[in-house]
Amino acid sequence: MPVARSSPGLPLPTGAVSRAAGSPVVQGNAVTLQFEGPAAFDIWIEAISQAERFVHFENYILRDDPVGHRFREALIERAQAGITVRVLYDWMGCWATPRRFWKPFREAGIDVRAFNRPSLRDPFGLLQRDHRKLVAVDGRVAFLGGFCIGQEWAGTPTSPPWRDTGVEIRGPGAAVAGRTFERIWAETGEPVDPACQVDPAGVAPAGESPVWLIEGVPWRTRVYRVTQLMAAAAQERIWITDPYFVAPRAVRESLAEAARDGVDVRILVPAHNNWPWVGSLSRSGYRFLLEAGVRIFEWEGPMIHAKTAVVDGAWCRVGSSNLNSASLLGNWELDAGIHDRELASQVQGLFLADLASSVEILLPGAATARDRKRVREAKGEAELIDEPTLAARIRRWGPGAPGAQTLTLADLFRAGSSLGDAIAGSRVVGREDRAVLTTLTLTLLAGALLLALFPRTLAWSLAVILGWLGGVLAIRGLVQRARARRALRAVSRTPPGGDA
Repeated sequence: MPVARSSPGLPLPTGAVSRAAGSPVVQGNAVTLQFEGPAAFDIWIEAISQAERFVHFENYILRDDPVGHRFREALIERAQAGITVRVLYDWMGCWATPRRFWKPFREAGIDVRAFNRPSLRDPFGLLQRDHRKLVAVDGRVAFLGGFCIGQEWAGTPTSPPWRDTGVEIRGPGAAVAGRTFERIWAETGEPVDPACQVDPAGVAPAGESPVWLIEGVPWRTRVYRVTQLMAAAAQERIWITDPYFVAPRAVRESLAEAARDGVDVRILVPAHNNWPWVGSLSRSGYRFLLEAGVRIFEWEGPMIHAKTAVVDGAWCRVGSSNLNSASLLGNWELDAGIHDRELASQVQGLFLADLASSVEILLPGAATARDRKRVREAKGEAELIDEPTLAARIRRWGPGAPGAQTLTLADLFRAGSSLGDAIAGSRVVGREDRAVLTTLTLTLLAGALLLALFPRTLAWSLAVILGWLGGVLAIRGLVQRARARRALRAVSRTPPGGDA
């Protein structure tokens, strides 16, 4: 199989990566890492101010705060200069952004669309969100990653900015990123007009980095498959940063098997999650990974929101996808896979810098000598850690550990797997799983009690909800059946060898 020539060392089958990513490799790009919100936003706004044809702006969150106002002003300025500007935001991500925020956009002639507004006709749409973060300018430059548009990512005089990561792409890959915007824009109404469409084949190379634009679409599982493929291909290390790490079993098994085979697998997550229930879910899965040899670190800063992975210092992924089922299976996402040793080494260096503000989670009873060896960083790290710092960098995982026994109703989302294991007897249920099952048991018993006390009220409520969902599915089925019949009639009327 062909191997990307610019990054020797990792035996990467580019054809297999392209199939897993659902995207061919795009050669000839210059890719720059971005990891500070204020600096990244300055570069984005400068690129917007230099737009000559169009700006396509897509983000999960666009807040009504100083950062949101700054971008609104920059986009309005371009629209008033005669440049085509399109803005796509997610309805759920921007639920707290007031309607008045969008009025100046429309008054300036900017086409603004909300993705997946709630509708009686589509109740299931709430489960599928546009979680992408993309700025595409003229088909020549694109920015993507984890940065949303809000004050959290810029910081304040009293609060540092959230840690996040993105990339700037120049070259044909920027035009391919722009094509991803065109496809999701068409999901919301009239498509992008041809005047604002750029053929990647017509864009001159800007560098030597091969890039895959991994376009997440519900149920396509592209980042899911790429993650498993890279776990199988890794020979030395897999370092992952993820803010909402509640990985499906197949991903956890892939990482665990790599660790058992001697690969240095590390996962960095926030110690103080902005969604505490997600942090609880993430912690409930630590034991399985730790027992397999995966190293887990918790970042002690305000919030780390980056979604990155680096493999063997040669390949990296930066984007919007979180390693959880909602993101991998249900959302529209956008990530860049880059096979470039220089850029990957920068991502790796950023990971090591983040470890300096992190604590490592260890199982109780681990040997002291082994703890010292592991926390002093096994491969490719320059600094040794003194004893006081070493003590501060270790957190034991077990009874009494911070967060170890924190349970919320959100843990029920994970209980399905544990419940299946318990019923099928496929494995011994561990301590954290027993706690999850206990929560599920108590919840079911409480539900049974409510049904016994209020049977009529709950029965009618359930009947209305089920009738609504069933009616929506029935209408969808009839519509699809009618479309299929029309298509069949159109084919039957087409003469052999003729055009429809």
